[in-house]
Amino acid sequence: MTVDTHNQDSAAMRFEVFKGALKDGVAARVGRIAFAGRLPIDTPNFIGITSRGTVPHVTPDNVGKHLQTTGAYMALEDFIERPQRYSKRTPPIYESPKTPNNNTRLHSFTAMPQSVTTVLGARRIPAVSSPAGNTNASISVFTSTGFQDLTLKEYLSAVKALKPDIAIPLADLTNSAIAPNSKRALRMAERTDEWIVEWFASLSESATITADASSRTTATFAPILPVSYSMQWEYISRLAEDYLPTGQLSGLAVHDADLLPDLAEHCAALLPLPRLSLSNPPTPHHILRQIALGIDVFALPFLNTISDAGLALSFTFPPPPTSPGETSPTPPQPLAIDLSAAPHATSLLPLTPTCPCYACRTHHRAYIHHLLAAREMLGWTLLQVHNHAVMASFFAGVRAVLGQQGGEEKFAEAVRAFGAIVRDPPN
Repeated sequence: MTVDTHNQDSAAMRFEVFKGALKDGVAARVGRIAFAGRLPIDTPNFIGITSRGTVPHVTPDNVGKHLQTTGAYMALEDFIERPQRYSKRTPPIYESPKTPNNNTRLHSFTAMPQSVTTVLGARRIPAVSSPAGNTNASISVFTSTGFQDLTLKEYLSAVKALKPDIAIPLADLTNSAIAPNSKRALRMAERTDEWIVEWFASLSESATITADASSRTTATFAPILPVSYSMQWEYISRLAEDYLPTGQLSGLAVHDADLLPDLAEHCAALLPLPRLSLSNPPTPHHILRQIALGIDVFALPFLNTISDAGLALSFTFPPPPTSPGETSPTPPQPLAIDLSAAPHATSLLPLTPTCPCYACRTHHRAYIHHLLAAREMLGWTLLQVHNHAVMASFFAGVRAVLGQQGGEEKFAEAVRAFGAIVRDPPN
C-alpha cells in the first residue's frame, strides 16, 4: 500500500464505497478513506488508540515498521495538563515546530509517522467519568493533573493549531455505563446541537478570514450520541440539512451502532458518509455485528488492554474451513492465548502458526513468556505488534469476503461459522 499522493496541498478527505448492499437501509460495505500524504484506510478497518500521543509500548519508529495500523486516535486531554504552580503555562504541544517530515504540530509533537492518519477527540476512549459533569459551555476532561474544564473555544483553537486529519467536535456525554434518563438525554442532544452550530460557524469564519486552503485541512466527523433517535432527531436533521450540502460535514462518529437503522429510515442523506465507531466493542463478535450495521472504521481500546494482560490474539476471519469428510464438530477456539501460563515456558511455537508479524517470525512463546515473567518491556511491545497484526488480518479477511460475488450472504455465513468456532466470552 502506498501513500496517497493526490494534490498534496489539498486536504480534502476522499471516501469511496467500492461495494455495498443496501438492505433495510444499512449493510456492510467495502470502501476507502484517503487523505493527501497519508496511507489510505481500506474499510472496514481499525485505528490504533494512543496514550499521550503514542501507541502504548511501541515507539513511533516501530509504529511505522511493524504496527499494521494506518490511523491513530489521540485525545486532547492527554496534552493540556495545567499544574497548579504553572496555571498560565501554554501546553508544550501548541509550541511544537513543524518539520519537513511532519507537517502538522500533532505529528511533530508525537513523532507519529507521516503516513498515519490522525483522529483528534477531546477525551480518551474509554473516558473516565467526571464527578463534576459538563456545563452549557464546557466539558470536563481528565488530564494528568486532574479534572479541568475544556470550553468549545479552547477545543476549536486546539484543532486549528494542531491540524489533525479528522476532528470530532465536542459532545455532551455522560461516559457512564448507566443509560441517561430522558431529561438528561434531551439535554445531551440540545447541548451537542448548540456546540455543533458554533463549531461550524467558527471554522467557516476562520477559513474566510485566512482565505487559506490549508486552514480547512481537518475533516469533521460529527458525533452521533448514544441516545434514542427521537431524542436527537433535530440535531441529526441539522447535520443533514445545513452542513452536509455545504461539504463541511465529512463523516460521523457513532457512539451507538444500533442507531444506524434509524438513521437510514429517517435521515438517509447521511448514509454515504464514512462512519467511525467510538462505542468500544469488546470482542470481534461485536465488531462483526457493527460491520453488518454499516460501520466503516473502529477505535479499539481492547487491543491495548489485552496486550497489557499478557494475552496474544489467536483468531482468524473467515475461520478455517472444515476438512472434507470430517463429521465431528470443530472444537471451540479461544480468542487469545495467555502467555503467562506455565505450559508456554518451554514452547518453541510462534504465538499463532499462520501470523506473519515480526513477533511470530522472530520469536517464540517461551521467549515472550520469559519477558513477561521478568517484566521486560519488550514482552508487551511484541504482544502489541502481534495483536495489531491479528486485528489487521481480521479486517483484511472481512474485506475479502465482502468483496466477493454475493459478499453479503458469504459474510453472514462466515460470521455464523466464526461464532460457532470462536466463542464469545460471557459478560
